[in-house]
Amino acid sequence: MTFPVAADGARQGRPANGGEHLLVGVIVRAHGVRGEVVVAPRTDVPHRRFAVGRVLARDAAADSPAGPALVVTGVREHSGRLLVRFDGVGDRTSAEALRGVRLVIDADDAGPPADAGEPADELWWDSQLIGLQARLADGSVVGDVTDIVHGAGNDLLVVRTAEGRSVLIPFVTAVVPEVDIEAGRLLVDPPPGLLEL
Repeated sequence: MTFPVAADGARQGRPANGGEHLLVGVIVRAHGVRGEVVVAPRTDVPHRRFAVGRVLARDAAADSPAGPALVVTGVREHSGRLLVRFDGVGDRTSAEALRGVRLVIDADDAGPPADAGEPADELWWDSQLIGLQARLADGSVVGDVTDIVHGAGNDLLVVRTAEGRSVLIPFVTAVVPEVDIEAGRLLVDPPPGLLEL
C-alpha cells in the first residue's frame, strides 16, 4: 500500500504577516483571446486551489511579476490542461502579461489534506512530513525528512542522515509502517541495503 501525500508545492518565503506561502501553480501562457491562462498546477487538490472565488497571491519572492492578488472567476479542463480566468483579465494581452507568475496561498489556509468524506488518517501534506525524524524499530535514528519526491509510481521521502547523506525511502506502508505527526517521527522498516544506497 502506498501512503497518499497531498502535495502543495514547495514553501515560498515568508509574507509580511510572518506566515509561509505554498506554491499551488504557475501560469504557463495565455490561452485564446478572452483572458484565459494555462496553469501548471503544483498541488494534488487543484479543484480546491482554483475554485471560483479563490484568491491567489503572486509569489513576490520569485522572479515572476509582482502585483495584486488574483481572484479566480472561471476554471475548466481542456485537453488535459487547467484553464483559469481571473478577475480583471479579459483579453490576450493582459493574460500574456501573467506568464511566469507563481501562484501561492498562505500555509495556514491549506486546510485538511483530505476532502470532506475522504478518510484522512493516512493522508498528510508535504509540510507535515518534512522535519519528522525517521527511526528504525530498535529506536536508532536514521535522520530527518527534508523533502518529498512525488514520483510516477510512489512518493519518496528524502531523509538526511547524521553523516550528511541523503537517502531516498519509498513512502509505502511496507517500508514506513507508522507515521506519528504529533510525536514528530516515523518508523522505517527498510529492506536490506536501502539505507546504504
